[in-house]
Amino acid sequence: MVPMTTRLPNSVAALVAICVAAITLPACSTRTGGDPEPAAAPSGGVAPLSAYLPTVENQTGPHGPAPDGMTWIPGGEFSMGSDAAGESLCALPGVTRDAQPIHRVYVDGFWMDRTEVTNAQFEAFVRATRYVTVAERAPTREEFPNAPPGNLVAGSTVFTPTAGPVPLDDYFQWWRYQKGANWRHPEGPATDLKGKEKLPVVHVAYADAAAYAKWAGKRLPTEAEWEFAARGGLTGKVYAWGDELKPGGRWMANIYEGRFPVQDDGEDGYAGIAPVAQFPPNGYGLYDVAGNVWEWVSDWYRPDTFARLAAAGGVARNPQGPEASYDPAEPAEKKRVHRGGSFLCTDQYCTRYMVGTRGKGEISTGSNHLGFRCVKPAPPAG
Repeated sequence: MVPMTTRLPNSVAALVAICVAAITLPACSTRTGGDPEPAAAPSGGVAPLSAYLPTVENQTGPHGPAPDGMTWIPGGEFSMGSDAAGESLCALPGVTRDAQPIHRVYVDGFWMDRTEVTNAQFEAFVRATRYVTVAERAPTREEFPNAPPGNLVAGSTVFTPTAGPVPLDDYFQWWRYQKGANWRHPEGPATDLKGKEKLPVVHVAYADAAAYAKWAGKRLPTEAEWEFAARGGLTGKVYAWGDELKPGGRWMANIYEGRFPVQDDGEDGYAGIAPVAQFPPNGYGLYDVAGNVWEWVSDWYRPDTFARLAAAGGVARNPQGPEASYDPAEPAEKKRVHRGGSFLCTDQYCTRYMVGTRGKGEISTGSNHLGFRCVKPAPPAG
């Protein structure tokens, strides 16, 4: 694998490899038949998996009216992480260890966007600020002195269905680097946003999401805030709505049905990305915390973050994540955490629409299944 630090290497194929790898592939649904080995705590010991303990919500309500489009998340103490046993990435064992062990966390109350930020909302930001996203900026010769001129083009990564079944250990079969793909042109230059105003904005790098949040007087959520909110007051459930993927035969999220990556049958009502708020909200009134598009959160990614918090003992209060990124698979890359899964998640390949699981992504890389939502701290009483 070509290192992602060279975003524009000497071949288009390598460029695709770089951008796709930066997305970070979710876990396959292959089961190994037993619990994976838990992540090692920083001390070198093994941090055991813990049982979920009840969520204890704060009883103090918000001060002042709800900001437009936001809902109150009471905060409190909860069990964070996933006990999904033996998930793997195309037969590589232990991939979900980065979401273990389950550990206790406390977060203060806050406001959170009910939906992922939409194209219409992001367009208002761009009109007001003339902001140019990372995907719209052509890489420079100074950044990549060895890249051929033809590779110094703006663009982003786009999912492309395959003509037939392919091995699921070769993601280059369904991802491509598309010149001219960005938030205005989600599938490439020939596409636009007409009729897509209520779809989540995509092809946003971390800096793009943070810039929008600052303009809106908000910020990106921490990973702990995001998970507390996504659980909606429930304790230890597999999904944001409970333990069944389709309670009563009803789809609860926009994910991938059909043979991946050949055809999304759209059994849930949508083949591909969906407008926001098309599925029932969770217990806190949040839409699409599973599926539709992945969401940036503010924490740097490390696979041992939860193990470190558990090893510290007690209850972690308002954790902000590690001070720096570290992914053993690509130690030179700066990655932030993704949460929630996307419309490409499927039990054949990706099950990270499960509420306690994690994703990760290189901070300057977007795609057509990656967006975000924002939070706003509660004002002080009085």
